[in-house]
Amino acid sequence: MPATDDQLLRNLEDALGTNPHVAGKRLRVENRAGHVVVRGRVGSYYQKQMAQEALLQIDGVQNLENELEVHWA
Repeated sequence: MPATDDQLLRNLEDALGTNPHVAGKRLRVENRAGHVVVRGRVGSYYQKQMAQEALLQIDGVQNLENELEVHWA
């Protein structure tokens, strides 16, 4: 049985919250029937990529728009 939008959103938020490369960042995730958008700021292109990879591993993600902005500290 596929995850509901609410379940998928929780799974996405958990994936970011437990990822050591982006944990603690204030990232926003939106989901509409498997279409996922992630927004916020990260400190490097590596963190941007790691956030994307973490989200793409979640069952139910059909496509992902990575709108994270890199701001060098």
